[in-house]
Amino acid sequence: MNEQIEVEVAYATPQEQVIFKIAGEKGMDAKSAIVQSRISEKFPEIDPESAKVGIYGKTVKLDQELSSGDRVEIYRELIADPKAARKKKAAAKGDKAKAKPEAKDESKAEAKDDS
Repeated sequence: MNEQIEVEVAYATPQEQVIFKIAGEKGMDAKSAIVQSRISEKFPEIDPESAKVGIYGKTVKLDQELSSGDRVEIYRELIADPKAARKKKAAAKGDKAKAKPEAKDESKAEAKDDS
């Protein structure tokens, strides 16, 4: 008799997060868990053949053998490059920092004019 394990398959969109609990035979891999969970019926954008997955935040391959209690996390494609977003945010902060001293100088000049 084969040993049974219990795992979770998780996926999140900006609107919702779902976790399916499934049971399978010891030796089940991440891809099999995704297929067995039938999560792609609810989220057709998930392709069990090419999904990017992880177990508790650590990226793994689809053929990763699972242990009881594992949570297979299915990752969505990134819309924006995080590195580019950080650079853009830093540049915007730099522009604001450059603008602030000029504004202070103008207010000092106005104060002197008023005296």
